[in-house]
Amino acid sequence: MAVSEQRFSDWLRERCEPDWTSVVTHPFARAITTGEATDDDMRRYLEQDFQFVDSFTALLGAAVASADSFEARVPYGRFLGQVATTEEKTYFHRALAALGGRTQAPPEPVTVAFRRLMDEARAGLDYPLIVAVLCVAEWTYLGWASRAVEPLPESFVHREWIELHEGPEFREWVGFLRGELDRLGTALDEDGRRRVLEVFGQAVELERRFFDMALS
Repeated sequence: MAVSEQRFSDWLRERCEPDWTSVVTHPFARAITTGEATDDDMRRYLEQDFQFVDSFTALLGAAVASADSFEARVPYGRFLGQVATTEEKTYFHRALAALGGRTQAPPEPVTVAFRRLMDEARAGLDYPLIVAVLCVAEWTYLGWASRAVEPLPESFVHREWIELHEGPEFREWVGFLRGELDRLGTALDEDGRRRVLEVFGQAVELERRFFDMALS
C-alpha cells in the first residue's frame, strides 16, 4: 500500500471514489445550495444531523487530548468553542423551530452508525484515526458547499447552512485537518496507512448514506 509523492489526504480521497464524488455532488446537497431542498427533507436531515453534535464535540475534545503538539491542539480547541457556543448550535435551534422539527428525534440507522464511528475514534484516542473522521466530516461539507453560486438561497435554513461550511475560516479549518493528515501520513507504516484508509473510507460511505437518507 505504497503512497506516492502526492498528499496523503489526496491519496485517501482518491481511494474513496466513487463515494467521495457522490457526497460532494449529491442531489440533496445540490438542492441545499439552490434552495430547492423541501422543508420536509431539510427537517429530517437537520433533525438527524443535530444528533451528531454531542459525539462531534467529544471527538474534538479527544483531538485536543491526543494531538502530538501544542500547535496542533490549539485549532481543535478554537473550533470546539465555536461548535459549542456560537452560530452552528444557534442555527440548529432556529432552523428546527422554523421547520417544526425536533432536537430529540429518534436516530436513523445511518445516524447510529456514524455516531458509533465517532465514538469509537474518540475512545481509542488514536490521533490519526480521529483526524481521519474529522477531516471527512468537514472536507466533504466544504466540497458541496463550495459549489454554491451567488445569489445564495433566500431562506436562512439553506443559506446559513451553506455559509457555515464555506468561507475563509472554514477553508482554513479544513486545510488544517488535511495538513495534519498529510503530516501524520509521512510517519505511518503500511499497517498504519491501512487503518487510516479504512476509517476514512467508512466515514465517506456514511456521509453518502446520510445524504441518501435525507431523500428517502
